[in-house]
Amino acid sequence: MRLLAGRTGQLMNYQALARDVGVDAKTIKEWLSILEASFVVFKLAPYYKNLGKRISKSPKYYFMDTGLLCHLLGIEKPEQVTRDPLVGQLFENLVVLEARKARHNQGLSPNLYFYRDSHGNEIDLLYASGPNLIGVEIKSAATFHPEFKKNLLRFSEKQQRLEAGYVVYNGDSRTFSDGIKAINFRETTSIFKS
Repeated sequence: MRLLAGRTGQLMNYQALARDVGVDAKTIKEWLSILEASFVVFKLAPYYKNLGKRISKSPKYYFMDTGLLCHLLGIEKPEQVTRDPLVGQLFENLVVLEARKARHNQGLSPNLYFYRDSHGNEIDLLYASGPNLIGVEIKSAATFHPEFKKNLLRFSEKQQRLEAGYVVYNGDSRTFSDGIKAINFRETTSIFKS
């Protein structure tokens, strides 16, 4: 579980994790399915229009309890979080978890995915609402940088038009002329209300 905690929010490489643990990849998949069934972790599938690809490609795993995640990473005090090299992944786990909870609390299927192309362009979270997609970039920074929007704009231009685009970060909320909104992470649930 500690090795999995260090990989939260990353593309799952079952073979690499199996080598680190000393078992085969099939065993890792079985163990992960037990952790999922026990509501310790959850899987975020990649977004593809083709459902078969969505199921067969590498997912990302996140923890259902950020306190457990921090414990597994050896973080004991709040001030340690900002200095931890995994602060971005911890923050991403928190936001993705809040999105998932917002959907479940409405009695709805999460319909949450991530996007990553062969060039490494990535969107941290895609929310599919019928034929519409909402893109969310997650940044742990407290200061907004225009580059935070670039993958949302690229996806909307080259892949599929986004119904809405958000940057969730640790700063003040604002709206830009291109329609993208930057919101504080405490407002995450507002994005996922039906």
